[in-house]
Amino acid sequence: MAKASRRLDYQSLPLLDHLARVGRRAAEASMSPGGLRPRHLHALGLLSERGPLSQHGLGEVLSLDPSNVVGLLNELEERGLITRRRDPADRRRHIVELSTAGEEALGLAYVRLGLVEDDLLVALSAEERATLYHLLVRAVGAESPQCSAGDEEPSNPTC
Repeated sequence: MAKASRRLDYQSLPLLDHLARVGRRAAEASMSPGGLRPRHLHALGLLSERGPLSQHGLGEVLSLDPSNVVGLLNELEERGLITRRRDPADRRRHIVELSTAGEEALGLAYVRLGLVEDDLLVALSAEERATLYHLLVRAVGAESPQCSAGDEEPSNPTC
């Protein structure tokens, strides 16, 4: 009869949880003081990838309650990272767009997060990191934001 501890063989969730906690702490420290929080990065990243979105549409993609979307966008707008304007086709709607300052802040944040990730995954080769990335993308059921399905770009090691 197998020992109860054997059931824990190849359980990834505790390892993923630990790695996420360590990574989150390091990422937050790299963004301080007054840096972008994860929800800011997510919103700015979506605007960078998809272009201008309606305020309502951005809230849906972020899975946020409309009142939380307003608060998030107010924070980003106060910092000059986004712009909001009325939709000329429907004056009741707002279009949200990444500003030049937002693009720069997002670029800097990605550089900092890249350094955190380099430290966090130092034990993995570039090929192993690419494999991990693709496995995680597949596990969450999402398409890679940097790559189209089936892309193999030599300029982007994650593709």
